[in-house]
Amino acid sequence: MSEEQTGVTKKSFGDNNGHSTKRLKLSENARASFEGAYDVSVLNEKRTQKAVFLQGKFPENPEADAVIILEQKPFDVSPKALSGLLSVETELSVDMNNDIYSTYNAIPARGICGLKATLIYPASKKHINKYKKQDIFAITETGEDYQQITLPYLEKQFSNNVFNIQWVYNILDHKQESERIIFEDCDPETGFVLLPDMKWDAKDAKSLYVIAIPHKRGIKSVRELTGKHLPLLENIELKALGAIKQKFGLDRKSLRLYFHYQPSYYHLHVHITHIELDIPGTSVLRAHLLYDVIENIKLKSDYYQQKTFSFTLVQNDPLLEELCTNRNI
Repeated sequence: MSEEQTGVTKKSFGDNNGHSTKRLKLSENARASFEGAYDVSVLNEKRTQKAVFLQGKFPENPEADAVIILEQKPFDVSPKALSGLLSVETELSVDMNNDIYSTYNAIPARGICGLKATLIYPASKKHINKYKKQDIFAITETGEDYQQITLPYLEKQFSNNVFNIQWVYNILDHKQESERIIFEDCDPETGFVLLPDMKWDAKDAKSLYVIAIPHKRGIKSVRELTGKHLPLLENIELKALGAIKQKFGLDRKSLRLYFHYQPSYYHLHVHITHIELDIPGTSVLRAHLLYDVIENIKLKSDYYQQKTFSFTLVQNDPLLEELCTNRNI
């Protein structure tokens, strides 16, 4: 059958080792540098992730805030990269030397080891709060809580354009990031796009992190899934795994597929990561495995409307205030 007959469109993205074969085009608002950044402050630092989260401004829009995330990239362990790293081009200064043990401050040649920079600009208050270091609290939410507190809060945020997911629709409509799409099933009810998460450089398969975003709109999160959504969930599971196997050589036993609750944005999406990737968001207070979600819905169609969820919220999250105020926590 043709792609038109099946409603499936396949996009070429890299080889089986996860190396990109296509240079991404810069969009109109992409930057060539961070020149002119000012009022820069540190929102948070995560040393285990080798990442720093910054807030700042740019001169072209002094009223707008920017969030800049700087992360150390994984090492390129190809023979060519290693030969360049272990060469005269890498400058060493001794920190400690004791018998057979020594440590150095090493500065490699330009281009061998770099940083990944993520820019959110203009950044909303929600973005800033998301990355700011804050106290974290464990919260429970019953099905009744969701209907009476959480859902009205979410709808208010959408109506006030606080939760803006236009960027998601831009991806689904191929207005932005179409060159990054790994795989696409165009069916309006069960189809989805599969593309790299912003946290992944799309090169190292062992740090794979991709997102499956359904074409069907109006499903905010796992909380709203019922039996009628099983064809969508099973289609994502089957075809996303197939596409990842074909493009990156990874099969199911090397991957975890899961939802976040609460999610970072309220259009249903599935996270797919390498099983060895140690990242935030995979703990029992955030992640819900796709396989388990499918099985639970098969047992009871409204399982996730009745379920009491446990999750974490940071101190300044307005949803925490809503839940605490209305439940007298």
